[in-house]
Amino acid sequence: MKNLKSFPLAILIVVLTLLGISSGYTLPEGRQALITQFGRIIGTPITNAGLHFKLPFVQDVRLFDKRILEWDGDSNQVPTKDKKFIWVDTTARWRIIDAVKFAQTVRTEDAAKTRLDSILDGATRDVISKHNLVEAVRNTNTLLDQAKERKDIVADKASDHSLTEKIEMEEEITGELESIVVGREKLSGMIHERAKNNLVELGIELIDVQLRRIAYEKSVEDKVYERMISERNRIAEKIRSIGKGEQAKIRGKLSKDLKEIESTAYRQSQEIKGKAEAASIAIYAASLSQDPSFYEFSRTLDAYKKTLKNKGNVVLSTDSEFLKLLHKR
Repeated sequence: MKNLKSFPLAILIVVLTLLGISSGYTLPEGRQALITQFGRIIGTPITNAGLHFKLPFVQDVRLFDKRILEWDGDSNQVPTKDKKFIWVDTTARWRIIDAVKFAQTVRTEDAAKTRLDSILDGATRDVISKHNLVEAVRNTNTLLDQAKERKDIVADKASDHSLTEKIEMEEEITGELESIVVGREKLSGMIHERAKNNLVELGIELIDVQLRRIAYEKSVEDKVYERMISERNRIAEKIRSIGKGEQAKIRGKLSKDLKEIESTAYRQSQEIKGKAEAASIAIYAASLSQDPSFYEFSRTLDAYKKTLKNKGNVVLSTDSEFLKLLHKR
């Protein structure tokens, strides 16, 4: 009897537990929920994380992400306006801003990515095909602007042959660069503008689109690289030529400076020698003026040393003036 009395209580507990489990649900962070009743959406999306309740058994919960999601497109071959076939990789960030529209149109995130593939790839193809390749590769005309600024600075200053050659070489290098009007960043913005209106209808906000990679078609890639290598080699050779010219100028200036230094040193040494000889003569003359007879005696002795130092015969008259000192006693 006791077990029979406790049986309804157990059934009641089980029923209440099932009702609690069926009516309560937890919404995690970064997610949003829609309540559906027999497949029809009831109310507005629930976005606050935590414990929530619904009618048990008759209502269901569908969860959707409310965080920023990534989309990576497949590489597509696209012809540019200047008839160059390139491979374009795009990437984008998006999020669900209207869960009701999203559930009614695309239903799941996988289906949404399929729609993103179609819309973004189409927008990318339309935008790229209406612009030249250079617009998708470069973002600014910085190199061209800097070259023009340096050229203007040189034009305002005194003429410098070597600097002029460098500027001419830089003009030749930058002359290969085509000026852009739109640029890569603006192209990304144009793709974003073209695609986002179509995605709003799906309850999706397109945050941004970026051109991740651009590559030539394989059939023309090798030829492009060969041309680039040839151009770089030609420019490198011109740079070497300018360097050799500068080397010759430096060596010529060095040789000229060396000759000037040697000439100046020789002139200064000759001036010093001349002054020294003049001083010597002046001293010598001063000493002679003090005792001319002693000078005569000294010079005669020097003559004897030079004449009579070697063994030999010298024939002189006994009254020769040369031997006058030997006659004196």
